[in-house]
Amino acid sequence: MRIKKLNVGGEGLNRFFGPLEAKIMDLLWSSEGMSIKEVQSILNQDNPISINAVTTVMNRLLEKGHLSKVLVGTGRTQAARFSTVQSKEQFLSEQTKAVSQGLIQEYGSLVVSHMIDALEDVDQEMIERLEHKLSEIKKRNKQ
Repeated sequence: MRIKKLNVGGEGLNRFFGPLEAKIMDLLWSSEGMSIKEVQSILNQDNPISINAVTTVMNRLLEKGHLSKVLVGTGRTQAARFSTVQSKEQFLSEQTKAVSQGLIQEYGSLVVSHMIDALEDVDQEMIERLEHKLSEIKKRNKQ
């Protein structure tokens, strides 16, 4: 599942989701699954939010493929529990890879140049991982 719209001005998950979507995804990533009422109850501690707003956003996240829903219980005690379909790490890895590839395909050397410039602000370990990855790519391309 790929995010269709990237919010360049956002930070963290807000680059990929709206503010309420990001809060809900963060809650669900830190749990084994929750009902809409449980999510609303937690969100309500910070700012009052209606159950309808939470229901709408969670159902949209379900439709977009970010959440799964399982019915638990029977009869009148039956409730829907939502959980994420990917771990946070899997999601971020997939999305950042798609963004990086898209930028490189569209803007090529300009993006690579900016990424290299940004390396001035990273730790030595990341530079070493990059050097190792570049070495592997060079070896594969020689074959």
